[in-house]
Amino acid sequence: MPYKTKEKKNNYVVVIPARYKSSRLKGKPLINLKGIPIIVRTYRQCLKAVSSDLIYIATDSNLIKKICEKEGANVVMTSTKCLTGTDRVFEVSKKIDAKTYINIQGDEPFFNPSDLKLLINQIKKYPNEIITGYCEINNKKLYKNPNIPKVVVTPNNKLLYASRAPIPSNKKKIFQKGWRQVCAYAFPKKTLKIFSSVKKKTPLEKMEDIEYLRFLEMGIEIRTIKMSKTSLAIDTPNDVILANKRIKKLERN
Repeated sequence: MPYKTKEKKNNYVVVIPARYKSSRLKGKPLINLKGIPIIVRTYRQCLKAVSSDLIYIATDSNLIKKICEKEGANVVMTSTKCLTGTDRVFEVSKKIDAKTYINIQGDEPFFNPSDLKLLINQIKKYPNEIITGYCEINNKKLYKNPNIPKVVVTPNNKLLYASRAPIPSNKKKIFQKGWRQVCAYAFPKKTLKIFSSVKKKTPLEKMEDIEYLRFLEMGIEIRTIKMSKTSLAIDTPNDVILANKRIKKLERN
């Protein structure tokens, strides 16, 4: 199904970036979890909170496009040269007009629709701010996992820093508390333009491999909101095993 631009500007649209050549897990969006591709599961979770005409899959792969259109999703083709998923969302913003673009990562098959609704409500309160989610880490293994970006925030809910290292830490290097990134973001259109005006990754963004650090390095604040712990980003073969186990458990219940 081809996408259609709206004559009237939307307050928001949901964009799901899906790159085929993932550096850690090639073809990740199309990996089947109990017979359903990851990208399709992510799309279906978003459909529980938002109507289909407000959701767009952003991809550089004709194969992903074909599968998503078969599912009934709007698909926007983007460049293979996008540095990050956020750059891919920027490309969508040049074709689909909206005030705010909500980025839900395409590797989140268990993304909680309630978190998407929460993000939409926050957009109404803070329409000119970048907003992202985080949740508490409750075990040492997740805290030390380099595939999971950890975050620290201020008492007034602004992002201080994000790292793949176990932060915040202490002299004894004992796990006390931790919080992790939830891969859901809201970007006002103008901030996407600023983000993509940089033609290479900023130093900390490149070092940590966490794209929204580019905003902090450019002096742009990010508001954070606490979300549920149900998300599970698929980054490694082990994550695929964990995801299938979770699906089996959900099916039993």
